[in-house]
Amino acid sequence: MTAYSAADWGGFGTTAATAAATLTGLLFIAVSINLKQILTERNLPGRAAQTLVFFAVPLIFALLLVVPDQARAALGGELIATGVVAWATGLVIDHRAGRSAEEPRWSRSLTRLVPMAVGNICLIVAGVSLAAQAGGGLYWLVPATVAMIFAGLVNTWVLLVEILR
Repeated sequence: MTAYSAADWGGFGTTAATAAATLTGLLFIAVSINLKQILTERNLPGRAAQTLVFFAVPLIFALLLVVPDQARAALGGELIATGVVAWATGLVIDHRAGRSAEEPRWSRSLTRLVPMAVGNICLIVAGVSLAAQAGGGLYWLVPATVAMIFAGLVNTWVLLVEILR
């Protein structure tokens, strides 16, 4: 049962961890290049921090996936906990950051809140499904990874390029 066997997901975990770590490096380059501009806008330091969370989530669950001989229920609980903590952290960061006067209201939801919700809901469902051995199991990590990495890329682009417009 591939959907419920972490051992079968080692390659996915390794790939997700590598991509997340590489993109985290890109985020740090974007922040270091444009630090002055980022610090002048009220919402951009928070957006950078939230982007770090977007990249940290796939990295964390990928590390959890490659733990050898881990019990299925333990991994399920870890995935649930990771999703809950990451979602709460992202929401707190977003609330504190607010939005700039120039940023359209829909932009905040589309680029930060919706991907955070989608990614973490999928991660939580993966944990519940894995523990219950029904409902798709670890296949829920695929949309979680895509949502988090895509949102992180959009935010990194804003911090690297759009900030200079």
